[in-house]
Amino acid sequence: MQPVSFFSDQERCEEFVKAVRRWGSMYPTPYAVAHSAADRQLADFPRFGRDDETCERHGTDTVYELFWLNIFGPKLVESIGRERMLSTPAHLVEELPNGSILLVLRPSAADFASEEARVAQARAHVHLRPDLDFDTVLRTLKDRSAALAPVEPRFHPDVAPFLFRLPDEFSISERQRKIAELNAFRPLAPEEWLPAALPSDVENPERIVESYGDLSEGLVAALHTKVPSLMEETAESLTDLDFYFWRENFPERYTRELIDEHTAPALGAYLGGVLVRRLGGRWVPRKKLEESQVRVGKRVWLPFLRARRYMQSRQALLDYSLTQFFREAERHRG
Repeated sequence: MQPVSFFSDQERCEEFVKAVRRWGSMYPTPYAVAHSAADRQLADFPRFGRDDETCERHGTDTVYELFWLNIFGPKLVESIGRERMLSTPAHLVEELPNGSILLVLRPSAADFASEEARVAQARAHVHLRPDLDFDTVLRTLKDRSAALAPVEPRFHPDVAPFLFRLPDEFSISERQRKIAELNAFRPLAPEEWLPAALPSDVENPERIVESYGDLSEGLVAALHTKVPSLMEETAESLTDLDFYFWRENFPERYTRELIDEHTAPALGAYLGGVLVRRLGGRWVPRKKLEESQVRVGKRVWLPFLRARRYMQSRQALLDYSLTQFFREAERHRG
């Protein structure tokens, strides 16, 4: 698979068409296309809105969509009408030796989403399917072009390192829409902090802080093969964790018991440890885990409380990201 821009050169497109012509002549096929993968997804190729059983039973029994390059097998050609198909308004319409027809809409595949290309696509489609309405077909094609129009990422700076990783996790046809959604996303201002520390209420603070280290090491041991940067305890490690938990849909994939009793406490300890190591913070342990604090500058931060809120849902991973929490603490360090 090549990016569509690969086909911006018309000579390259011509060579590709020649290769397809040879292939289509040697190996008869009922139906084949070459087109933008993203646009094919939006067209629901090859189902075209049908369920699997219908697709299996009927195959491609009509021209549901028309793409940049199309090979129609003899059965489909006869169904539409050979003369009608050969008279399609297109850049190239050619009958192959085995009775198939090769149809290429335009000289180049790269500008498939342009106004001119969409008009040509709609006109040719309606020619093959007189039962379709030209304006309706064209409007659908233009909507697809709008959905694929490039959107420049303008993510909130506090979560940008995390958000930049998300679009590639969606199908190629959804990515621009997702970028637009993420551009509009504004994380909640962190509330897991206090202007003054609650005094430690434990008998042996050093031992409790050691237990936080044990919790943190447990998280590293469990996830270091999937998130190797955990060993480094950096801001980037937190972003890697954000992405890992989001990609795995961790809060909704695993049991609430596992998360509340094991993952969230270990994550809170790790988050607090990063504040200590990278921002010069100091633990202020408390009997109640969610009240345990890390003093950084003039504020004290509540990493265990943040971790619990963070692990409530997949959306919470965005709303309460570790990346943003660290950035906010870093901003108030001095």
